[in-house]
Amino acid sequence: MRRHTGALLLAVVCGHVVLLSVQINTDSGVPIAEGVTFGLFSTVQRLTTTAVGSVAGLWDGYVGLRSVQVENDGLRRDVAELQFRLQKERASAQSARSLEALLGLRRAIEESTVSARVIAGDAVPYFRTVTIDRGQGSGVRRDLAVISPDGVVGRVVGNPGQRAAKVQLLVDRNAAAGALIERTRVAGLVVGDPGDGVLGMAYVSEFEDVRVGDVVVTSGIDGIYPKGLPIGDVVRVSSGQGLYRTIEITPRVQFNDLEYVLVIVPEQEVVVPAGGG
Repeated sequence: MRRHTGALLLAVVCGHVVLLSVQINTDSGVPIAEGVTFGLFSTVQRLTTTAVGSVAGLWDGYVGLRSVQVENDGLRRDVAELQFRLQKERASAQSARSLEALLGLRRAIEESTVSARVIAGDAVPYFRTVTIDRGQGSGVRRDLAVISPDGVVGRVVGNPGQRAAKVQLLVDRNAAAGALIERTRVAGLVVGDPGDGVLGMAYVSEFEDVRVGDVVVTSGIDGIYPKGLPIGDVVRVSSGQGLYRTIEITPRVQFNDLEYVLVIVPEQEVVVPAGGG
C-alpha cells in the first residue's frame, strides 16, 4: 500500500514539474520544456552525424586502400615482366658476346675447328662431362681437344653419334693434360679435381721455380691438346710429400657457364689420284 502511494506521489510531482516547465519561460522567452527537448534532440543529432561521418570515413579509407592494393599488384606484375625481359636481353647479349669471342678464337688459331653448342651437362659428383651438338657428321671423333675463348675445356670421350658427342671436362677426376709453367717452362701434368672445382699440377720437383700467379699452358706432349693453350693460374704452391710440390690452379674456363665451344678437328687429307691427274 505504501509503495502504491509513493509511486502515485512521484507521478504527481513529475506532472507538476512538466506543467510548470511548459508554463514558465526562460529569459529568451522560450518555454523550459521546449528548450530541454531541443537540447536533447540536437545532442542526439550531433552524435548521429558524427557516427555516420566516422563510418563513411572508414569506408572511404577501406575503398582507397583496396584501390592502392590493386594498383600495387599491377605495378608488381609490370616490374616482374620488365625484369624477365631484361634477363632475356642480358642472356641474348651474353650469347652474342660468347659467339663473337668464339669467332675471334677460330680466326686466331691455326688448327681446323668445328663450333658446337653445349646442350646438356652431367652433374654426377667427381665425373664432369657435357654434351655438345656436333658428332661424327661434323668430323668429331674420340680424343679431340675441345676449347673455348678462355682456354682448355676438355676432350671428346666415347664414341660420338652423328649429331652429338660427350666431352670430358678438364676438372673431371680422370682428366689430365700435359702442361707448362709459361714463365719458366717447367713441365708437369695437370689433373682434375671436381670436388673443389680446381686443378692440380703434378710431378713438379721441389727445386723448380713456381710462384703464385704463374700462368699454366698446355705443353702438347699428350698428343691431344695443341701447345700453348691457356689452362689456368697458380693460386697455391706448397711442399708436398716426397720430391714433388703441391700446386693448385684456378682454371680459366668457367665450366658451369659453358655455352659454345670449338672442337679441334684434323684437317681432311687431300687424296691425289694415281698419275697425278
